[in-house]
Parts: sequence; C-alpha cells; structure tokens
Amino acid sequence: MKKIASFTIDHNRLSRGIFVSRKDTTPSGDCITTFDIRLTEPNRQQPLSGDTLHAMEHLAATYLRNHPLWSDRIVYWGPMGCLTGNYLLVQGDLTSEDILPLMRETFSFIRDFTGDIPGATPKDCGNFSYMNLDGAKAAAAPFLDEVLTAPTAENLNYPV
Repeated sequence: MKKIASFTIDHNRLSRGIFVSRKDTTPSGDCITTFDIRLTEPNRQQPLSGDTLHAMEHLAATYLRNHPLWSDRIVYWGPMGCLTGNYLLVQGDLTSEDILPLMRETFSFIRDFTGDIPGATPKDCGNFSYMNLDGAKAAAAPFLDEVLTAPTAENLNYPV
C-alpha cells in the first residue's frame, strides 16, 4: 500500500504548532483544509492523556461550531490517536496563518473555561465521565503562551 501523506512527515523533527496537513477537493469543488494542531513534540514530549484530549475536544468543538465568523466553515475537530494533538478540518483553501487568530481564541477559551464541560452528560456523550478539564486547561495554557502568541516558521510549517 502507498504510505499516506501524514506518515511522510518526520515526526522526530516536528515542533508544536499549526500545520496544514492536507487539502482535499470535494466532488462539488469545495476545498477542505486539514490542520494538524500539534500540542506536544512527538516522540520527545509526553503525549496528552486521553481524558485531557476528550475534554479539549468537547470545548474546542463547541467553541468553533458557535464562532460568529467561522462556524459555517468548521467541518471537524478531534483528537489524534497518538495523543499529541488534534485535527481541525475547515472549508476553504487556508494557511496556518489564516487560522492563527481563531486558534488563539479557541485555546484562550479552553484555558479560561469554568463550569460544566458542554456535552459531558450520559445523554450527550458515549464516555461522558472520561474528561479532565484541569488537564485540558493545563495543556491549552502553554500552547497558547509558548506557541500561538508569537509563532515562528517552525510552528507553522512542517519540517522539510
């Protein structure tokens, strides 16, 4: 089988950041941009816990799908199986720089969130008790402060 594109990125050199993973064109001609929102350095930093990523998923997806400017373009937000980040799929031919302000807002929302996690009830979620709000907030804060506040090219482009 042919190796998929995301497996051709040198994860040993990948930094934390926002990366365009791929761009796909739907049969109707729409472009969908997939972003790799990398919160930890693969193979060098501890991955996030599943319950942290699950809480982050609920918070980010809720925030993004209610955003006044972006909600109609958000296709998907969800965790990576390797537990080092999330995928964001957005309608449009976009760059990492295009969504940087949106990611700053999203991670500020997660860092500052108080109250009940949206959708964390038995009726709304298949594993509602598997959530770590403190972990999500603790993961969002350094990503926002250390990466999103003043990103470098290394935080916005895959290594070559």
